[in-house]
Amino acid sequence: MRRLAALVVLLAPFLFLSPARAAVTPPQVYGAWHCGDDACIWGTVRAVAEFDGKNHWLIDRGDGRPSVNLVVLSFVHPLKLLRGTTDATTLNGVPRGMTPEIVGYFTGRGIRVMVSIGGITYTDAWNQALAEDAAGLGRGAAALARRLGVGVEIDYEENNGPDLAGLQAFVTAYRAVLPYDASGADHAARLTIDVAAGDRWLIDINRKATADWLRTDAPVLDYANAMVPARQPSTSGAIANWQEHVDGKPQYSPPVPPLAPARFTGSLYIAEGGKVRPECTNFAASLQNSTGSFVRSVAPNGAGTTAGMLGYMFWAAERPSTRGVTTAPPNTCEGGVGAGATAYQIPIPMPALRQS
Repeated sequence: MRRLAALVVLLAPFLFLSPARAAVTPPQVYGAWHCGDDACIWGTVRAVAEFDGKNHWLIDRGDGRPSVNLVVLSFVHPLKLLRGTTDATTLNGVPRGMTPEIVGYFTGRGIRVMVSIGGITYTDAWNQALAEDAAGLGRGAAALARRLGVGVEIDYEENNGPDLAGLQAFVTAYRAVLPYDASGADHAARLTIDVAAGDRWLIDINRKATADWLRTDAPVLDYANAMVPARQPSTSGAIANWQEHVDGKPQYSPPVPPLAPARFTGSLYIAEGGKVRPECTNFAASLQNSTGSFVRSVAPNGAGTTAGMLGYMFWAAERPSTRGVTTAPPNTCEGGVGAGATAYQIPIPMPALRQS
């Protein structure tokens, strides 16, 4: 009887799992935004050897395997891209530091690369570019994607009266050049969007993206990133934010529909203000560890059929601000991000993504 009782105690966590909790899906996206060494301007050409000295942790978690399967170079100025601007930091509309050599540094190790257009600093520039020629911006983004062999992320952070008609014209023009590719084989066809951490900011953009572009039955964008909030959340705060996307906001007028878990990632800081986060250096104490069960098992609630979010994104590699900490040595992230890649058996290269 004692042996039976002991066996029951050992098996109890498994005997009483609910069906929703039992469905676990490993993360497919595990990536980092990258701000270069100049607070996200990417204004100068960098030698690969110098770049590697600051960023080697991204391609080597300590055992020769990359720490991530995606890097998003941030940011491209939307108005300069539209106009093909050449100036001190930009060449034909593209930041001078976003070179084929830097892209190849990652893709040569099986890491997918994207570029992000916008960011909070360039909100006005997004508004200007959409008003001037939204379709032209979409075609310019597609040309950039094709030229570098990268995907494109829409980071349009207009919370008040965003130009949704212009944004639709941008997406339509991009997709006219580079159609949606469920296989993921065409890297330039990968088109994503950033939404807020939960459903209470960027509401109009989130509603539009969820209703029209992130559906599982007629997908237009590949997925969304639920961005980092103003500061690093607690475990419960992160989960509450992400659950809002899964549930939607039926009480809003008009409502925000639910988002399939397979259509978005959750985001965490690795360097925030003046301190390096456990998310960078200590997986055991990190939010990617404490939220891992939720991210892998959250059940759909009105959209999608499979449990689990798409994965994690981390803000941000190297120098995200002029006065804050960096992830350059000695503050490298093998012990947090890299250890998480091992714990979650992150596939490298990134496989075809779940579609529902």
